Amino acid sequence: MKKYIRYSFVLAIGAMVFSGCKKFLNINKDPNDPLTVPEVVIVPPVEVNLATNVVGGFPATTSNYWMQQLSLNQALPTVEIYFIQPADVNNTWTFTVYPNILENLKQMIQEAEPAGHTQYTAIGFALTAYSLAITTDLWGDIPWSQALQLPAITKPVYDPQQTIYGDIQTLLDSALYYASQPGSKIAPSTDDYIYGGDMTAWTKWIHMMKARYYLRLSNAPGRTAATQADSALTELALGFGSNSDNALVPYPTQDGSPWYENTDNAAGGVVLAQYFIDLVQGNNDPRLPILAAPASAGADSGLYVGRPSGAPTPYTNPYDFSIVNTAYAGLNAPLYLATYSEQLFIQAEATFITQGAAAADPIYRAAIKADMDMLGVTDSLETVYLATSSRPTLTANTALQSIITEKYVADYLGLEPYNDWRRTGYPVLSVVQNAYVPYIPRRWPYPTNEQLANPQPQDSVTLASPVWWDTEK
Repeated sequence: MKKYIRYSFVLAIGAMVFSGCKKFLNINKDPNDPLTVPEVVIVPPVEVNLATNVVGGFPATTSNYWMQQLSLNQALPTVEIYFIQPADVNNTWTFTVYPNILENLKQMIQEAEPAGHTQYTAIGFALTAYSLAITTDLWGDIPWSQALQLPAITKPVYDPQQTIYGDIQTLLDSALYYASQPGSKIAPSTDDYIYGGDMTAWTKWIHMMKARYYLRLSNAPGRTAATQADSALTELALGFGSNSDNALVPYPTQDGSPWYENTDNAAGGVVLAQYFIDLVQGNNDPRLPILAAPASAGADSGLYVGRPSGAPTPYTNPYDFSIVNTAYAGLNAPLYLATYSEQLFIQAEATFITQGAAAADPIYRAAIKADMDMLGVTDSLETVYLATSSRPTLTANTALQSIITEKYVADYLGLEPYNDWRRTGYPVLSVVQNAYVPYIPRRWPYPTNEQLANPQPQDSVTLASPVWWDTEK
């Protein structure tokens, strides 16, 4: 909570600073309540809020408990056993996504677009699309066309997820348009933590995002996998070219990265799950010692041990289990929003759909290698792992499961494994012990605040209700 509050008030503080002293005595303008805020003040807290409170926050920890990468060494019931209530998601909706991210991005676009600040406009549209996708993937139908219009509209309708996905692609097209326009002198640099205002880098990520969201709809009603895959492949040709293009937020200060905050000293009992440890260890995956630290207490000290998800009794010492290692949970570890490895896995799946397993196989191996390169695995260990004796050649029957299961490891601690699992059924997961409901949730409940202030027909959905694009394999 301490860090959340810190970032929530950055914009307010920045607005006060940039109001300046010169106009302080102008009785017609309140210097502490400016009508506009410079883009340079908006971008940093939005990017940090998005990374810290969403991609590395409660949405990420929840999805990683459900996908059995993480486990929670606490007394039951916990979110790990699918105990999630409307009140639990209030902060993400009511304080983070809509006001602190989407509203501030709307204000930035409204300021930057008419002023001809093309780079800021491009970033605004791109981050809006990215944030909107996360929001609709968690809840399904959400307020959008009538959202962010207070006081004119206080009870916005919920737009269908199908419509939202069309809007996401339109937003990304707008981002590409402005990124391609002549640059403005008023331009982002160090205030853009992701790419430092580099529009070439932003353009690659935007194309990669378009591909991600096209393939997300591979099984959606009214769509065909081949058409969605073709669209994805077209975008990927203009996407990332190497790990140097990865979209990430660095954490160079003393505040600490999100996963450091989430797991430092096994904070709150956050450890690694048995399913994930057993999968990676069982594959003799050389990434294991980079992704996980061995248990440092108990009878299994020095070994890689995952906690059984949903175990009924918390262990007295979380260090009886493996915890997230410093590559992801170091004090200054970056927070990844998208990687070259993920792009290659998208390409491998799309190629499998359109051209078959043989064509997808080399791309699948390149995707694994890209993740290993990013993590610093040696060439010799990569060669052994990628050999067909360890990773058999893809076939029509094995390709999708192999691609998505390896992607599950490469997208460690990210939001995409939950989306891929709902879309494809992989990796194959069992319901955890002591489950609060007898199934892995397909969505989040709508928040209490929203149900009270803006009741909608969609409030009746349950955790078992698939979102529009989820055909529940």
